Amino acid sequence: MPRTSQAVIARAKDAPVELVTISVPDPGPGEAVVRVQASGVCHTDLHYKLGGIGEDFPYLLGHEAAGIVEEVGEGVTDVAPGDYVVLNWRAVCGDCRACNRGRPWYCFNTHNAAQKMTIADGEGAGTELSPALGIGAFTEFTLVAAGQCTKVDPAAAPEVAGLLGCGVMAGIGAAINTGNVGRGDSVAVIGCGGVGAAAVAGARLAGAATIIAVDLDERKLAKATELGATHTVNAGEGDVVEAIRALTDGNGADVVIDAVGRPETWKQAFYARDLAGTVVLVGVPTPDMQVPELPLLDVFGRGGSLKSSWYGDCLPSRDFPLLIDLFLQGRLPLDAFVTETVGIGDVEAAFDKMHGGDVLRSVVVL
Repeated sequence: MPRTSQAVIARAKDAPVELVTISVPDPGPGEAVVRVQASGVCHTDLHYKLGGIGEDFPYLLGHEAAGIVEEVGEGVTDVAPGDYVVLNWRAVCGDCRACNRGRPWYCFNTHNAAQKMTIADGEGAGTELSPALGIGAFTEFTLVAAGQCTKVDPAAAPEVAGLLGCGVMAGIGAAINTGNVGRGDSVAVIGCGGVGAAAVAGARLAGAATIIAVDLDERKLAKATELGATHTVNAGEGDVVEAIRALTDGNGADVVIDAVGRPETWKQAFYARDLAGTVVLVGVPTPDMQVPELPLLDVFGRGGSLKSSWYGDCLPSRDFPLLIDLFLQGRLPLDAFVTETVGIGDVEAAFDKMHGGDVLRSVVVL
Protein backbone atom coordinates (compact mmCIF):
# COMPACT_ATOMS: atom_id res chain seq x y z
CA MET A 1 0.00 0.00 0.00
CA PRO A 2 1.30 3.49 -0.82
CA ARG A 3 2.36 5.44 2.25
CA THR A 4 1.40 8.96 3.22
CA SER A 5 4.04 11.17 4.76
CA GLN A 6 4.49 14.70 6.07
CA ALA A 7 6.90 16.56 3.81
CA VAL A 8 8.41 19.99 3.11
CA ILE A 9 7.84 21.33 -0.39
CA ALA A 10 8.65 24.48 -2.34
CA ARG A 11 5.47 25.09 -4.31
CA ALA A 12 6.65 28.13 -6.30
CA LYS A 13 9.79 30.19 -6.87
CA ASP A 14 10.92 32.01 -3.72
CA ALA A 15 7.68 31.20 -1.89
CA PRO A 16 7.90 30.10 1.75
CA VAL A 17 8.19 26.34 2.10
CA GLU A 18 5.09 24.40 3.08
CA LEU A 19 4.47 21.30 5.19
CA VAL A 20 2.06 19.04 3.30
CA THR A 21 0.99 15.43 3.16
CA ILE A 22 2.42 13.47 0.25
CA SER A 23 1.80 10.02 -1.21
CA VAL A 24 4.81 7.71 -1.53
CA PRO A 25 4.30 4.79 -3.96
CA ASP A 26 5.29 1.24 -3.19
CA PRO A 27 8.76 0.61 -4.62
CA GLY A 28 8.89 -0.65 -8.18
CA PRO A 29 11.72 -2.59 -9.82
CA GLY A 30 15.08 -1.22 -8.70
CA GLU A 31 13.51 1.13 -6.14
CA ALA A 32 13.44 1.42 -2.35
CA VAL A 33 11.36 3.24 0.23
CA VAL A 34 13.45 4.71 3.04
CA ARG A 35 12.23 5.92 6.43
CA VAL A 36 14.22 9.13 6.83
CA GLN A 37 15.72 9.71 10.27
CA ALA A 38 17.63 12.94 9.65
CA SER A 39 18.38 15.29 6.76
CA GLY A 40 20.71 18.29 6.60
CA VAL A 41 19.53 21.70 5.38
CA CYS A 42 21.87 22.39 2.46
CA HIS A 43 22.42 25.45 0.24
CA THR A 44 21.31 23.29 -2.68
CA ASP A 45 17.83 23.05 -1.13
CA LEU A 46 17.76 26.83 -0.91
CA HIS A 47 18.82 27.06 -4.57
CA TYR A 48 15.85 24.85 -5.49
CA LYS A 49 13.51 27.05 -3.46
CA LEU A 50 14.82 30.20 -5.13
CA GLY A 51 14.53 28.73 -8.62
CA GLY A 52 18.29 28.72 -9.15
CA ILE A 53 18.46 25.10 -10.32
CA GLY A 54 15.29 24.59 -12.35
CA GLU A 55 11.63 25.40 -12.68
CA ASP A 56 10.10 21.98 -12.10
CA PHE A 57 8.01 23.12 -9.15
CA PRO A 58 6.78 21.91 -6.78
CA TYR A 59 10.01 20.54 -5.33
CA LEU A 60 10.22 18.05 -2.49
CA LEU A 61 13.21 19.45 -0.63
CA GLY A 62 15.96 17.71 1.33
CA HIS A 63 18.72 15.36 0.21
CA GLU A 64 21.49 15.05 2.87
CA ALA A 65 19.87 12.13 4.60
CA ALA A 66 20.29 8.92 6.54
CA GLY A 67 17.60 6.42 7.46
CA ILE A 68 16.33 2.86 7.40
CA VAL A 69 15.25 0.91 4.32
CA GLU A 70 11.58 0.06 4.75
CA GLU A 71 10.82 -1.84 1.56
CA VAL A 72 12.53 -2.72 -1.71
CA GLY A 73 11.22 -3.46 -5.17
CA GLU A 74 11.77 -6.31 -7.56
CA GLY A 75 15.38 -7.10 -8.43
CA VAL A 76 16.96 -5.18 -5.54
CA THR A 77 19.76 -7.20 -3.94
CA ASP A 78 22.29 -4.68 -2.58
CA VAL A 79 20.06 -3.42 0.24
CA ALA A 80 17.25 -4.97 2.26
CA PRO A 81 14.60 -3.81 4.73
CA GLY A 82 16.22 -2.83 8.01
CA ASP A 83 19.50 -1.65 6.49
CA TYR A 84 20.87 1.65 7.81
CA VAL A 85 21.79 3.79 4.81
CA VAL A 86 23.03 7.19 3.71
CA LEU A 87 21.26 8.47 0.59
CA ASN A 88 23.34 9.61 -2.35
CA TRP A 89 22.39 11.48 -5.51
CA ARG A 90 24.83 9.75 -7.88
CA ALA A 91 23.66 6.13 -8.11
CA VAL A 92 26.02 4.84 -10.76
CA CYS A 93 24.60 2.88 -13.69
CA GLY A 94 27.56 0.54 -14.23
CA ASP A 95 27.27 0.60 -18.01
CA CYS A 96 27.89 4.11 -19.38
CA ARG A 97 31.17 5.09 -21.02
CA ALA A 98 32.57 6.43 -17.73
CA CYS A 99 31.63 3.31 -15.76
CA ASN A 100 32.97 1.04 -18.48
CA ARG A 101 36.30 2.88 -18.37
CA GLY A 102 36.61 2.25 -14.63
CA ARG A 103 35.64 5.79 -13.60
CA PRO A 104 32.20 5.29 -12.05
CA TRP A 105 32.47 8.50 -10.00
CA TYR A 106 31.95 10.29 -13.33
CA CYS A 107 28.90 8.17 -14.24
CA PHE A 108 26.93 9.93 -16.97
CA ASN A 109 23.68 8.02 -16.44
CA THR A 110 22.97 8.04 -12.71
CA HIS A 111 19.73 6.49 -11.52
CA ASN A 112 16.69 7.95 -9.76
CA ALA A 113 13.34 6.39 -8.90
CA ALA A 114 11.12 5.99 -11.96
CA GLN A 115 7.88 6.64 -10.06
CA LYS A 116 6.85 10.02 -8.71
CA MET A 117 5.73 11.02 -5.25
CA THR A 118 2.67 13.29 -5.28
CA ILE A 119 0.79 15.76 -3.09
CA ALA A 120 -1.80 13.63 -1.30
CA ASP A 121 -4.56 16.12 -0.49
CA GLY A 122 -5.48 19.79 -0.28
CA GLU A 123 -4.23 22.33 -2.81
CA GLY A 124 -2.68 20.62 -5.81
CA ALA A 125 -3.70 17.10 -4.76
CA GLY A 126 -2.27 14.58 -7.20
CA THR A 127 0.48 16.93 -8.45
CA GLU A 128 3.76 15.16 -9.09
CA LEU A 129 6.73 16.33 -7.02
CA SER A 130 10.30 16.88 -8.21
CA PRO A 131 12.58 15.49 -5.47
CA ALA A 132 15.68 17.57 -4.78
CA LEU A 133 18.67 15.83 -6.38
CA GLY A 134 16.44 12.84 -7.00
CA ILE A 135 16.01 12.23 -3.26
CA GLY A 136 13.53 14.52 -1.49
CA ALA A 137 14.33 13.83 2.17
CA PHE A 138 12.44 16.43 4.21
CA THR A 139 9.79 13.79 4.72
CA GLU A 140 9.10 10.75 6.88
CA PHE A 141 9.35 8.39 3.90
CA THR A 142 10.92 8.86 0.49
CA LEU A 143 11.18 6.79 -2.68
CA VAL A 144 14.60 6.48 -4.32
CA ALA A 145 16.51 4.24 -6.69
CA ALA A 146 17.99 1.42 -4.64
CA GLY A 147 21.45 2.41 -5.85
CA GLN A 148 21.00 5.70 -4.00
CA CYS A 149 21.14 3.77 -0.70
CA THR A 150 24.62 3.17 0.73
CA LYS A 151 24.91 0.95 3.78
CA VAL A 152 27.05 2.32 6.63
CA ASP A 153 27.78 1.43 10.25
CA PRO A 154 24.65 2.18 12.32
CA ALA A 155 26.83 3.30 15.24
CA ALA A 156 27.02 6.72 13.57
CA ALA A 157 24.02 8.91 14.47
CA PRO A 158 21.81 9.77 11.47
CA GLU A 159 22.20 13.54 11.93
CA VAL A 160 25.95 13.01 11.41
CA ALA A 161 25.95 10.24 8.83
CA GLY A 162 23.46 11.97 6.56
CA LEU A 163 25.79 14.91 5.98
CA LEU A 164 27.91 12.70 3.72
CA GLY A 165 24.97 12.75 1.32
CA CYS A 166 26.05 16.12 -0.12
CA GLY A 167 28.03 19.02 1.33
CA VAL A 168 30.52 17.28 3.59
CA MET A 169 31.30 14.64 0.97
CA ALA A 170 31.64 17.33 -1.70
CA GLY A 171 34.21 19.22 0.36
CA ILE A 172 36.23 16.26 1.59
CA GLY A 173 36.21 14.75 -1.90
CA ALA A 174 37.26 18.06 -3.49
CA ALA A 175 40.44 17.90 -1.43
CA ILE A 176 41.19 14.19 -1.48
CA ASN A 177 39.65 12.84 -4.69
CA THR A 178 39.72 15.80 -7.09
CA GLY A 179 42.59 17.85 -5.70
CA ASN A 180 44.71 14.79 -4.85
CA VAL A 181 46.04 16.61 -1.79
CA GLY A 182 49.04 14.74 -0.41
CA ARG A 183 51.26 14.74 2.64
CA GLY A 184 53.17 17.97 3.03
CA ASP A 185 51.12 19.90 0.45
CA SER A 186 49.94 23.46 0.86
CA VAL A 187 46.20 24.00 0.38
CA ALA A 188 44.03 27.11 0.31
CA VAL A 189 40.24 26.91 0.62
CA ILE A 190 38.25 29.95 -0.51
CA GLY A 191 34.85 30.03 1.19
CA CYS A 192 34.43 28.20 4.50
CA GLY A 193 30.75 27.36 4.70
CA GLY A 194 29.76 23.71 4.97
CA VAL A 195 31.54 22.57 1.80
CA GLY A 196 34.66 24.67 2.34
CA ALA A 197 34.96 23.64 5.98
CA ALA A 198 34.74 20.02 4.84
CA ALA A 199 37.51 20.68 2.30
CA VAL A 200 39.66 21.95 5.17
CA ALA A 201 38.94 18.75 7.11
CA GLY A 202 39.73 16.69 4.02
CA ALA A 203 43.04 18.46 3.49
CA ARG A 204 43.96 17.80 7.10
CA LEU A 205 42.97 14.14 6.76
CA ALA A 206 45.20 13.87 3.67
CA GLY A 207 48.20 15.22 5.57
CA ALA A 208 48.56 18.73 4.13
CA ALA A 209 51.18 20.75 5.99
CA THR A 210 49.75 24.21 5.31
CA ILE A 211 45.98 24.74 5.17
CA ILE A 212 44.82 28.30 4.53
CA ALA A 213 41.14 29.11 5.15
CA VAL A 214 39.73 32.19 3.36
CA ASP A 215 36.39 33.80 4.16
CA LEU A 216 34.73 37.11 5.00
CA ASP A 217 33.18 35.77 8.21
CA GLU A 218 35.38 35.39 11.27
CA ARG A 219 32.99 32.81 12.69
CA LYS A 220 33.60 30.57 9.70
CA LEU A 221 37.33 31.10 9.92
CA ALA A 222 37.22 30.05 13.58
CA LYS A 223 35.37 26.86 12.66
CA ALA A 224 37.86 26.18 9.86
CA THR A 225 40.67 26.49 12.41
CA GLU A 226 38.90 23.99 14.63
CA LEU A 227 38.71 21.59 11.68
CA GLY A 228 42.39 21.85 10.78
CA ALA A 229 43.25 25.16 9.12
CA THR A 230 46.76 26.30 10.03
CA HIS A 231 46.23 29.88 8.80
CA THR A 232 43.24 32.12 8.09
CA VAL A 233 42.73 35.02 5.71
CA ASN A 234 39.85 37.47 6.03
CA ALA A 235 38.98 38.23 2.40
CA GLY A 236 37.65 41.66 3.35
CA GLU A 237 40.95 42.87 4.72
CA GLY A 238 43.27 42.80 1.73
CA ASP A 239 44.36 41.01 -1.44
CA VAL A 240 43.53 37.31 -1.10
CA VAL A 241 46.03 36.18 -3.72
CA GLU A 242 48.90 38.06 -2.09
CA ALA A 243 47.91 36.78 1.35
CA ILE A 244 48.00 33.15 0.17
CA ARG A 245 51.34 33.70 -1.55
CA ALA A 246 52.77 35.30 1.59
CA LEU A 247 51.84 32.17 3.57
CA THR A 248 53.45 29.86 1.01
CA ASP A 249 56.94 31.38 0.66
CA GLY A 250 55.73 33.63 -2.15
CA ASN A 251 54.86 30.68 -4.41
CA GLY A 252 51.14 30.09 -4.02
CA ALA A 253 49.44 26.92 -2.78
CA ASP A 254 49.80 23.49 -4.34
CA VAL A 255 45.99 23.14 -4.38
CA VAL A 256 43.43 25.94 -4.21
CA ILE A 257 39.80 24.96 -3.71
CA ASP A 258 37.05 27.42 -4.67
CA ALA A 259 34.10 26.49 -2.50
CA VAL A 260 32.16 29.65 -3.39
CA GLY A 261 31.68 29.26 -7.14
CA ARG A 262 31.82 32.85 -8.31
CA PRO A 263 33.94 34.29 -11.14
CA GLU A 264 35.82 36.49 -8.68
CA THR A 265 36.75 33.66 -6.34
CA TRP A 266 37.67 31.33 -9.20
CA LYS A 267 40.05 33.97 -10.57
CA GLN A 268 41.58 34.34 -7.11
CA ALA A 269 42.07 30.58 -6.97
CA PHE A 270 43.69 30.59 -10.41
CA TYR A 271 46.33 33.14 -9.44
CA ALA A 272 46.79 31.96 -5.85
CA ARG A 273 48.14 28.54 -6.85
CA ASP A 274 51.77 27.66 -7.36
CA LEU A 275 53.16 27.00 -10.82
CA ALA A 276 51.86 23.60 -11.96
CA GLY A 277 49.38 23.78 -9.06
CA THR A 278 45.76 22.66 -9.10
CA VAL A 279 42.54 24.68 -8.96
CA VAL A 280 39.41 22.81 -7.85
CA LEU A 281 35.98 24.37 -8.39
CA VAL A 282 33.47 22.75 -6.03
CA GLY A 283 31.23 25.77 -5.32
CA VAL A 284 28.25 25.67 -7.68
CA PRO A 285 27.91 28.68 -10.02
CA THR A 286 24.58 30.02 -11.23
CA PRO A 287 23.75 29.71 -14.95
CA ASP A 288 24.49 33.37 -15.69
CA MET A 289 28.08 33.32 -14.43
CA GLN A 290 30.95 33.46 -16.93
CA VAL A 291 34.62 32.57 -16.59
CA PRO A 292 36.50 35.83 -16.06
CA GLU A 293 38.77 37.06 -18.80
CA LEU A 294 42.15 35.41 -18.49
CA PRO A 295 45.13 35.88 -20.80
CA LEU A 296 45.49 32.55 -22.58
CA LEU A 297 49.24 32.84 -22.03
CA ASP A 298 48.61 32.76 -18.27
CA VAL A 299 46.61 29.55 -18.65
CA PHE A 300 49.47 28.03 -20.65
CA GLY A 301 52.33 29.49 -18.69
CA ARG A 302 51.16 28.54 -15.21
CA GLY A 303 50.61 24.88 -16.16
CA GLY A 304 48.94 22.57 -13.70
CA SER A 305 45.28 21.61 -13.64
CA LEU A 306 41.93 23.40 -13.62
CA LYS A 307 39.32 20.98 -12.34
CA SER A 308 35.68 20.91 -11.36
CA SER A 309 34.57 18.53 -8.61
CA TRP A 310 31.26 16.72 -9.04
CA TYR A 311 30.07 15.62 -5.61
CA GLY A 312 33.71 15.46 -4.55
CA ASP A 313 34.27 12.90 -7.32
CA CYS A 314 33.05 10.37 -4.78
CA LEU A 315 32.02 6.77 -5.21
CA PRO A 316 29.44 6.38 -2.43
CA SER A 317 29.90 2.62 -2.04
CA ARG A 318 33.61 3.21 -1.45
CA ASP A 319 33.72 6.56 0.32
CA PHE A 320 30.70 6.67 2.64
CA PRO A 321 31.58 3.57 4.72
CA LEU A 322 35.25 4.64 4.86
CA LEU A 323 34.46 8.14 6.14
CA ILE A 324 31.96 6.81 8.68
CA ASP A 325 34.62 4.41 9.96
CA LEU A 326 37.12 7.29 10.26
CA PHE A 327 34.51 9.25 12.22
CA LEU A 328 33.88 6.35 14.58
CA GLN A 329 37.65 6.01 15.09
CA GLY A 330 37.84 9.69 16.11
CA ARG A 331 39.90 10.64 13.05
CA LEU A 332 37.30 12.74 11.22
CA PRO A 333 35.10 15.15 13.24
CA LEU A 334 31.88 14.88 11.26
CA ASP A 335 29.85 15.86 14.31
CA ALA A 336 31.55 19.29 14.29
CA PHE A 337 29.49 20.19 11.20
CA VAL A 338 26.16 19.89 13.05
CA THR A 339 25.34 23.30 14.51
CA GLU A 340 21.78 22.47 15.53
CA THR A 341 19.02 19.91 15.12
CA VAL A 342 15.51 21.09 14.24
CA GLY A 343 12.07 19.70 13.49
CA ILE A 344 10.48 19.23 10.08
CA GLY A 345 8.45 22.41 10.58
CA ASP A 346 11.57 24.55 11.06
CA VAL A 347 13.10 24.40 7.56
CA GLU A 348 12.22 27.98 6.58
CA ALA A 349 13.85 29.30 9.76
CA ALA A 350 16.89 27.11 9.06
CA PHE A 351 17.19 28.71 5.62
CA ASP A 352 17.23 32.14 7.28
CA LYS A 353 20.00 31.08 9.66
CA MET A 354 22.00 29.64 6.77
CA HIS A 355 21.62 32.84 4.75
CA GLY A 356 22.83 34.86 7.74
CA GLY A 357 25.89 32.65 8.23
CA ASP A 358 24.69 31.66 11.69
CA VAL A 359 25.08 27.89 11.22
CA LEU A 360 27.44 25.47 9.57
CA ARG A 361 24.61 22.99 9.19
CA SER A 362 21.10 22.70 10.59
CA VAL A 363 19.82 19.12 10.54
CA VAL A 364 16.16 18.13 10.43
CA VAL A 365 15.55 15.16 12.75
CA LEU A 366 12.40 13.17 12.03
